[in-house]
Amino acid sequence: MGQKLGQHFLQDGGWRTRIAEHLKLAPAQNWVEIGPGHGELTRLIAGNGRCVVVVEADRKLASELESAIVAHPAEWPGVSVVTGDVLETDVAEAVARVSSHGEKFHVYGSLPYYITSPILQHLFRWADRIESIHIVIQLEVAERIAAAPGSRDYGYLSTLCQYFATPRIAFRIPPGAFHPPPKVQSALVELVMPGESAHLGIAQPEKFFGFLRVSFAQKRKTLRNNLLGTSSDDRIHKALEAAGVRSDARAEQLTLTQFATIFKTISS
Repeated sequence: MGQKLGQHFLQDGGWRTRIAEHLKLAPAQNWVEIGPGHGELTRLIAGNGRCVVVVEADRKLASELESAIVAHPAEWPGVSVVTGDVLETDVAEAVARVSSHGEKFHVYGSLPYYITSPILQHLFRWADRIESIHIVIQLEVAERIAAAPGSRDYGYLSTLCQYFATPRIAFRIPPGAFHPPPKVQSALVELVMPGESAHLGIAQPEKFFGFLRVSFAQKRKTLRNNLLGTSSDDRIHKALEAAGVRSDARAEQLTLTQFATIFKTISS
């Protein structure tokens, strides 16, 4: 995605190499790259029998990439371009159209800072097919994604991401690595599937996410007070008791397992 779409291009070759080394590239994988820009990191992902689908919203950049692939196909083995907004793209279908390596795929993207959360929520639609997601994002958002219960940064985004994946911050990236330099620190975040969903036994994930949103709606309130609009006080009290949670606990103190227990008890 071009600068007018909120992108800062990673111009430093050393940082690109370091990122590529963290992607755990292996032969004959499927990769989706979001916002390849001029394709500098695409070249490092391509090769060794890998299938690489790049999704580029900037029509000019997408056209330039397609022209480069046509002119020098040997430099872009297995790379195909999808022109469009990733939020309107069925990425699994885009992979299936060009790959002979099965339906599983990995994702890499240097994401515009203002749209990180919507892109992750879009990608989680295919969580059962995605093996890993590596994204370069604003450090502040990275810390929220990887935050543990009890920390200041732990919130709805943390629980959503940890439901689907196990996230960690691989390393920080300074503003000077980008052109133009952003005003904030960045980080590479690694999300490896599956997350805690594998053992939580949630039958209706969308309802569970709604429950989590309400739980974190007003962080200064206790969880009990946040939930009062959704169920009776007596039922909430019993659910907290079943999860071993104090009646004055706040949402940021709870593990996903405790949230799941409370949700299932209230819903039953």
